[in-house]
Amino acid sequence: MARAYIFPGQGSQSVGMGKDLAEAFAPARAVFDEVDEALHQKLSALMFEGPEAELTLTVNAQPALMAVSLAALRVLEAEAGLDLARDAAFVAGHSLGEYSALAAAGTFTVADTARLLRRRGEAMQKAVAPGDGAMAALLGLDYETGVAVAADAQKQAGDNAVCSVANDNGGGQVVVSGTKAAVDEAIAIAKTRGARRGILLPVSAPFHCGLMQPAADVMAEALAAVPMSSPKVPLVANVTAAPVTDPDEIRRLLVTQVTGTVRWRESVKFMAEQGVTLFVELGSGKVLTGLLKRIADSATGLGVAVPAEVEAYKALG
Repeated sequence: MARAYIFPGQGSQSVGMGKDLAEAFAPARAVFDEVDEALHQKLSALMFEGPEAELTLTVNAQPALMAVSLAALRVLEAEAGLDLARDAAFVAGHSLGEYSALAAAGTFTVADTARLLRRRGEAMQKAVAPGDGAMAALLGLDYETGVAVAADAQKQAGDNAVCSVANDNGGGQVVVSGTKAAVDEAIAIAKTRGARRGILLPVSAPFHCGLMQPAADVMAEALAAVPMSSPKVPLVANVTAAPVTDPDEIRRLLVTQVTGTVRWRESVKFMAEQGVTLFVELGSGKVLTGLLKRIADSATGLGVAVPAEVEAYKALG
């Protein structure tokens, strides 16, 4: 049974995440200590105790989610004998989760990943003034219709408008991102094209669209300064939905990802077509496991974020 290990993105954070793992397992505590030290901040205290408003800030949420994912990985390595190089056909992550996947596969150290994600969060937050951008989930639309809706919304919203598909999550869930007026326009247009609903998302910036170009420039510089190794497992990249192992290509794709579409539906379909039947979601929440059945109905998902789920994973053998 081929397995892929997948890593969640922003929106999966919650106060208390990782706390049970830290209390039960020394390898999890070691990850949280390493991240705290790398950032010169007690991020683990914020994760375990809150406040939620501070944890949700993108500069905190991004490295925090990575920390929980890597803590879960280290626990499975210690408790269940997990060896990604042997046991995984692929790794993949949703948006910031791509960095978690690469840390898991040995491309980056945990400390470097924490610092990169802190930089990424800061750069994304600074790229657009608060209130100028927005994101919306269009429910009941396929990807192609979502692309057409975004293009029409950008045209109708006038000069300097931006609107594009940020995430193709599968199961008729397309997320658009851009200038506020254009995203509002996209919600209105989507309803005339068969969308059940259009929901503005509670995000602090319009991720994965052209407005993020200043953040992409920052990440190009940041990534150029960090040592990278070839991942021990192929990464299925967000922007191509195809496997990649070359560090220079990975670096380029991580920069493109800041302004590009997260092609999650196609990524999962690709892995399923390659024979993956079990998707193990390492980290907080069960968002990716929830999306799985809408994309590849023959696949099984298992989330690992708390001690009981470590036991469930061990039971798989």
